[in-house]
Amino acid sequence: MSAIPYNVMVDLIDAYWDDPAAFAEDMLGFIPDDWQRAVMHDIAHNNWVSVRSGQGVGKTGIEAIITIWYLSTRPTPKVVCTAPTRQQLNDVLWAEIAKWLEKSMMKQFLKWTKTKVYMIGHEERWWATARTATKPENMQGFHEDYMLFICDEASGIADPIMEAILGTLSGAENKLLMCGNPTKTSGVFYDSFHKDRANYKTHKVSRYDSSRANKENIERLIKKYGKDSDVVRVRVFGDFPKSEPDTFIALEYAEAATMRDVYERDEAGALILPETAQVEIGVDVARFGTDETVIVPRIGNHVPYFKWYNKQDTMTTTGYVLSVARQMMSEYGRPKCVIKVDDDGVGGAVTDRLREVVREEGLHIEVIDCHNAAVADDKDHYAEWGTETWAHIRTLLHDGAISIPNDEDMIGQLTTRKYYMTSKGKIKLESKDEMKKRGLKSPDRADALVLAFAKTSRVIDGDAATLLREMRVYG
Repeated sequence: MSAIPYNVMVDLIDAYWDDPAAFAEDMLGFIPDDWQRAVMHDIAHNNWVSVRSGQGVGKTGIEAIITIWYLSTRPTPKVVCTAPTRQQLNDVLWAEIAKWLEKSMMKQFLKWTKTKVYMIGHEERWWATARTATKPENMQGFHEDYMLFICDEASGIADPIMEAILGTLSGAENKLLMCGNPTKTSGVFYDSFHKDRANYKTHKVSRYDSSRANKENIERLIKKYGKDSDVVRVRVFGDFPKSEPDTFIALEYAEAATMRDVYERDEAGALILPETAQVEIGVDVARFGTDETVIVPRIGNHVPYFKWYNKQDTMTTTGYVLSVARQMMSEYGRPKCVIKVDDDGVGGAVTDRLREVVREEGLHIEVIDCHNAAVADDKDHYAEWGTETWAHIRTLLHDGAISIPNDEDMIGQLTTRKYYMTSKGKIKLESKDEMKKRGLKSPDRADALVLAFAKTSRVIDGDAATLLREMRVYG
């Protein structure tokens, strides 16, 4: 491959300078939805564009297309793509760029690598790069007449990093495209739709606006959590959350936990774990009907995945739990693990069988039976142990201390459960029966996550005090 001929470059600039939609169709074979066409028009004719959307509408696709368009139609440009986590940036956005570039005629001129896309023959000055939004300095030091920053999952990018980006964009042809789910009601992304709206061309995109969104999934979410719930507002309609005062865990903190890395990664993408990070597993065993058996493993403060099953007998569930335990211990090089099982109901049979296998095989696994109705360690503030464990996960989420999978149902279950103060002045979660009266199903995935992080001997200092302070604020 050789450097792009001068006459080809001139033709691309002349034809597509201010028409990325035509470039997408002609050069990449990408047919945009109406909302994508509108965003493309605005980024071509304006400097700052902000897009809030539901999930699965095609925002990663449009970010990839705009990256390739800008590289192809500006002389010696710099494009910086960023996102809160390496996974979101490299495995999602950067992979999307590779996909569209590979199927286009532009691949003879643009070279894709794991960290850069550059114009062949102009590697030093004509490129796009991927930089994780972890430090403000990662976003500084870029200067060029033609420069574009693309911020994916912008709501999850910390304000100091966004402010560093805004400070870099000083040129007349420097552009910014922010896209993301509107997960929190503060920060640069939120302000772009409110107090700073005059500086931006803004777009709101519902899943209903996208030909790419799964309409069956939309109706499932609405039926499950309600049209006015925060999880539906954010993930379906692209609206900012309301954060009702009696909701135990605010949506923005649960969403933020899906958009962060709590540990650094090496060049191969593997977690760099502290020696103190141990394997612990939470297990919530299904009791009947549509309830799920859920297994949530963690290594330190990171939850890499979880598994769920319907209508499995207790012996099969035991086998699945042990399989996860062995896999986690092997993958992360840990000699032992702790398994915490909701022991009420049919969970007791799983606990008993796990202990039998551990004894028979001499496994270095501790099995702990957990009872939500047990007396709380901090019995002065919590009505029972189950509420205390949810308070612990709530503190970890609010402190930004953990990372969890980006699963709609797990997020929905964490953020729709309510709480109240008992006549004795103790904090108590609403019961599962009360949740079902509101049309919500059992929070099996959330319960298993809570168990994975549950402290079995004491509660973290400050949990109760924080909750009580907030209850006083809300009256």
